[in-house]
Parts: sequence; structure tokens; C-alpha cells
Amino acid sequence: MNIFDKLVVLSLPFAPKALVKKFAGRYIAGETLEEMLDTVRQLNGQGIMATIDLLGEFIHQPSEARQAAGVYKSILEAIARERLDANISVKLTQMGLLLDKTLCYEIMDELVSTAAKLRIFVRIDMEDSACTTDTIALYMKLRRQYDNVGIVLQAYLRRTLQDARLIMKDLDKIQSKGNFRLCKGIYVEPRPLAWKDHALINKNFTFILEEMFKQQAYVGIATHNEALVWEALRLIDQYRLKKDEYEFQMLLGVDPELRNLLLDGGHRLRLYVPFGKDWFAYCTRRLKENPSIARHILKNLFTPSHIQRTP
Repeated sequence: MNIFDKLVVLSLPFAPKALVKKFAGRYIAGETLEEMLDTVRQLNGQGIMATIDLLGEFIHQPSEARQAAGVYKSILEAIARERLDANISVKLTQMGLLLDKTLCYEIMDELVSTAAKLRIFVRIDMEDSACTTDTIALYMKLRRQYDNVGIVLQAYLRRTLQDARLIMKDLDKIQSKGNFRLCKGIYVEPRPLAWKDHALINKNFTFILEEMFKQQAYVGIATHNEALVWEALRLIDQYRLKKDEYEFQMLLGVDPELRNLLLDGGHRLRLYVPFGKDWFAYCTRRLKENPSIARHILKNLFTPSHIQRTP
């Protein structure tokens, strides 16, 4: 961590909320449902799909999990009512994973069932390594019953290649292909669990992506790294994939120029659209986990809005 990164981490507890909000504005789709929907409408108007994330992860009471699930049901209803090109991304800790696994499954079962009736896809987000095994287990339990649910895997974890192979092998038993979001991962993990060298993480990302393509899985290729985009495009060409057999995914507000290049190339693109009243905790936590993001923020502070298309 360089000096600038250290200063970011040390100053976060004392940063005025208004200042952090100025930093966060282009990366968060507001606090309310309507603000988020307005962002998604504008993105859809540009030919960009969305996956919607209600901010708020670790909870303390079962009632909080049920409340979050209720908001997600409202999101599903809005997507269906307005015929938006969007799905939802859900963190299991927000649904009570660390409180009661049975409760978490019951909530997710009802949520995925509701989404299935509305023909909307549900993505289960991956969190830190303490949640990985339980997240995969709950996903597989749901996947045996529903086909509108997928999972996120993180390329920086040493276990992920094996996890991907085991999931695809298990899905093959029910004559189904996987549906993954593959990302690098942002949580700070110890070296025995995660690759630390950036070049190796990129190689592992590409290796896992090719394994998924070999098994005809649908992959949301989640990266802002142009070298990884190139590797993905190489594999897409190598395996002669059609445009509807994969998609690229990026975070709201990050590298709109690369986003536009992918769109102009005719590729499907989905933006991760977070919103909610917990934006402050989300932003400060993300900066603490990866303070180098601050450089991205400072670089883009005075560039056009995240909704506007870069010329």
C-alpha cells in the first residue's frame, strides 16, 4: 500500500459524509427505488443491461433480512412492470446467512421463486472467503430447483478453479450448464487462500474463463482490465461464441470509455447498479478493502456523468 492509499484509509473515519457522497455519486444509483429505476431506464436506453444491488450486507436481526427481501420483491415487481432489461444481485449475508442458514435458504427460495414467475434472473453474489463454501452450497440447492439463478466466482481465490469444475460437474448431472459472473475479487484475503500477484490473478481469471467456455457455461465477464477484456475476446473468437452466449459486466461509473468500446463492438454489456441508504458504509468499506479505487474516483471526478455516453 503506497502513501496515498494509507492516507485514504486513515482519513475515511473523519471524512464528511457530503464529501464521500460527492465521490460516490457516479458509482451509486441513489438512495431510493425510484432513483435507481431512473438510472436503469437511462442505461437501457443506451442498450446497456443492469443487475440491481440493494446496499447493505451484514445484518444483526432476522427482521432485517426479511425487510431486505421485501425491497428486492419490490424491485422485481418494478422490473416486470416496466419491462426493464435488468436482473438482481443478492448478497446472502444480507439475507441472514451468518444468522441462520435455514432462514437464509427460506428467504432465497421465496425470492428466486418470485423472480422465476416474473421471468427474472437472480445472481447470488460472492462475499469473503468465510462465506464461500456456504454460498456455493446454498446456490446448488436452489439451482436444482430453479434455472433462473446463478453465482459469482472470484478468480483471486486459489480454490476457484476447483469450485468452478465441481459446480459444472454437478450441474451436468441435471443436464444444465452453469451461469457465472467471473470477477477478480476485492476482499482482502490471506496468502494461503488467495493469489497475491496481479499477473497470476489475471492468468487464473483467463484459465477459469476458458474452463467455463469449454463446458458451454454462460459467463458474465466482470472486469475493467483491458488486458483481460482482450483475453476474453480471444477466447470468444476461439470458441466461436455467439453474442447471446456471454456478456461483459462492469461497475456503474467505472471506465465508460471501455464500456463504450464493448458496446460499439456489438457485445452484450451489463452494469452492476448498487443503490440504497447504506451507500456510505458501502463506499467507505470498499475504499478500505481496496484504497487504490480512490485513484479511479479522483481521476473521474470531473469527467462526464456515469449515465452519459463518452464520445
